[in-house]
Amino acid sequence: MGVKIVTIGGGSSYTPELVEGFIKRYDRLPVDELWLVDIDEGKEKLEIVSALARRQIEKAGLPIKLYTTLDRREALPGADFVTTQMRVGLLDARIKDERIPLSHGILGQETNGAGGLFKGLRTIPVILDICKDIKELCPDAWLINFTNPAGMVTEAINRYGVHKKAIGLCNVPINMHSGIAKIVDKPVEDVEVLFGGLNHMVFATSVSVDGEDRTAEVLDKWGTMSMNNITGISWNKGFVDALGVIPCPYHRYFYMAKEYLEEAIEKFEHNGTRAEMVKQVETDLFELYKNPDLNEKPELLSKRGGALYSDAACNLICSIYTDKGDIQVVNTLNKGKAIENFDEDEVVEVSCRITKDGPIPVKIGKLPKATNGLIQEIKSFEIASVEAAVSGDYNKALLAMMINPLVASQKYAIPVLDELLMAHRKYLPQFADWFAKKDAEKQENTDE
Repeated sequence: MGVKIVTIGGGSSYTPELVEGFIKRYDRLPVDELWLVDIDEGKEKLEIVSALARRQIEKAGLPIKLYTTLDRREALPGADFVTTQMRVGLLDARIKDERIPLSHGILGQETNGAGGLFKGLRTIPVILDICKDIKELCPDAWLINFTNPAGMVTEAINRYGVHKKAIGLCNVPINMHSGIAKIVDKPVEDVEVLFGGLNHMVFATSVSVDGEDRTAEVLDKWGTMSMNNITGISWNKGFVDALGVIPCPYHRYFYMAKEYLEEAIEKFEHNGTRAEMVKQVETDLFELYKNPDLNEKPELLSKRGGALYSDAACNLICSIYTDKGDIQVVNTLNKGKAIENFDEDEVVEVSCRITKDGPIPVKIGKLPKATNGLIQEIKSFEIASVEAAVSGDYNKALLAMMINPLVASQKYAIPVLDELLMAHRKYLPQFADWFAKKDAEKQENTDE
């Protein structure tokens, strides 16, 4: 029997790369059915992307059957793997997540701070509903979540989801691995790197080549490695050496907070936000995707962000399917206290051995004391955000906002929280009581 894969958010601009990944691995991962699922608002994009996907499959000469639907319950029965790559509220919601905090003078970042909180508030209830459908319709399926904020979403699934076979995934470690391989001048497959931390707050803890420890060399040379959505302010060599672990690009938002806030505000005032740039790239991508002669992933997709997504997502699915036992970095429960800084029931991003029974975390030990304050703040923020997303409790949302180090101010937290709630009202039904209260207050003021 072949493999059935269901991709929720199938109209995403990332889908051609995902399809490319399945095509490249067909000899090890014989995909029989690929279902692309989206919602009414994404119907046009789904039609464009699925047409390109069919051309990709036809070019490869593979017997993969491609289906599209706007009803996930139609797609899910019998699925072996379900992938999620969705954005509740589309890119217009991300633009609000970035612009509103910046208008108040705090950083509006997609996966952390005020923006990350609201992406979580919109996304988590939808993901938990998907988990209920998976539990009912394909209980043996693995859920592979690439939807940001991936760590927070995976935390929610493990705390409140009825379907526990879920793994969170991010492309940051695989990009870091590639950058580290360049530093030691070796092919990626010859370089062993262990990772530990949280999503978008992960550290490379050790680097070895042929049994030789090369960590000190990488610490010494770790400088301008960046990502499309994060500019390349260089790390101070002395700081990285003293830290003792290799930070990811997203750490710049915290260790260089003032510089990044100043840069973000300047761009906001003159050139718009990262979200607006991404929306333009996506518009250009879909114009390319419409070309009936295009039958492969275009180079422009690399500018969208999410580079090497297919390698991360497809490698993970392939290794589960083949019980490969190789090492990959995923978001999963901290089993056996693989990272001693966190509890066993907390989700971490960590190197794992990937088996047919899922990820088995590699023992990383204890992250340096110098990292502990920040990672504990972010884990507390993730948990508080999950509780707010599930309960619709305003005070819990305020707690999450206040304890995030990119906000950390009551002066900013309350007005930003209120404005973002109103901006995203359509996608936050769990806050109905708060909206009703605000509506009543507004009516009273009008009556007066």
